[in-house]
Amino acid sequence: MNNLKLLGLTAGVSSLMLAGSATADFTGVSWTMSSSSYGDTYLIYADLDSGGQLNAVYGDDINALTISSDGGFYQTPSWSVDTTFALNPSLIAVFPSLAYDSWVTIGLEDNVGNNMLNIGIDFTDFNSGGSLWTDNGSWFATPDDAQVHEVNGSVLIGQFTVASGDHVFGSLNMQGKNADLSNWNADGIAFDTAPAPGALALLGLAGIATRRRRK
Repeated sequence: MNNLKLLGLTAGVSSLMLAGSATADFTGVSWTMSSSSYGDTYLIYADLDSGGQLNAVYGDDINALTISSDGGFYQTPSWSVDTTFALNPSLIAVFPSLAYDSWVTIGLEDNVGNNMLNIGIDFTDFNSGGSLWTDNGSWFATPDDAQVHEVNGSVLIGQFTVASGDHVFGSLNMQGKNADLSNWNADGIAFDTAPAPGALALLGLAGIATRRRRK
């Protein structure tokens, strides 16, 4: 697994806020990536300070929510799920490709103990492999639901499988609670899983250094 948080230590590409505004315990967006025969699968996270919550991911008429990729998202034929509320883990044994399906969530990777809801989002294009977009919708869970609390500093918000080498990018709005139960908002937060130019340069230098050590 390639965790871009490692790059964030040197190039600042993992906790990425390219534009927009955020407050208090929200610290950025991060991701992990793994590869399989289905392509590259990204898990996208909202990063929070200790004790923070993520209650909702949304789009509105001021800041639309959009999540896109270079060539579309992988969706399991005839059995795609759009949120983990609909993902029964027992089905993965029957439809192994469901493990690589693209979906959104609050905190959980399947429907076990999952109380998330969504409203106002048309998933039609997304379920066909296209982008996810809304200017009047949200997926969310309440502060009473355990899944909203950060675990090791983050809350999972989605899984997206793309063709090998493609990247996931978009703009998100989020809200939640701080450890003291005050509210926070993060609006118009842009993210892109493609490494920043500085990170690519660092990776290139690392490769040169490795080759030199092998000589």
